[in-house]
Amino acid sequence: MAILVTYRRTGRLSMRIVKNGDVHVSAPVGMSKKTVELFINEHIEWIEEARKRNADKQKKRSDFYNRLPLNNLAEKENAIRQLRTLIEPMIERHSEIMGVRPVSVSYKPMISRWGVCKYKDRSICFSIYLLLLPDWCIEHVVVHELCHLLEPSHNARFHALMDKYFPRWREARKQTY
Repeated sequence: MAILVTYRRTGRLSMRIVKNGDVHVSAPVGMSKKTVELFINEHIEWIEEARKRNADKQKKRSDFYNRLPLNNLAEKENAIRQLRTLIEPMIERHSEIMGVRPVSVSYKPMISRWGVCKYKDRSICFSIYLLLLPDWCIEHVVVHELCHLLEPSHNARFHALMDKYFPRWREARKQTY
């Protein structure tokens, strides 16, 4: 377990556990090393519990994504065909309702995002791992990315569009990792 201490313009000490289990501590500029060490030592039990929760979460996430085999080109192409069969009708239906259409749609094995919209070139890319989600959650991602063709940021207008075109979007987000 590595501990990284960063001094910042902050009024208090804080710490968090990052994905790999390391501890990141933020301390006010000028605070003594001894005070920071005491803070860390006082919170050893919390650190261990948080690291365990983090490891459990990472294992659960890994187990989830490993359910879709993408070990070779044939498996990847098969998954893309399946996803295209699901997504293209959703894009057609919602594009007509929303009055917006992407110029191109692509598919990649992305783990950090379900979809990406490039507003300037009007393209959308979907994660192949969407196949692991229920259809209505996939539809949520499709609508989400189409809304980005109307509003590039996650501001109030974007959320109003999501409320209008996919009212269950908040519920769908809870179903995804």
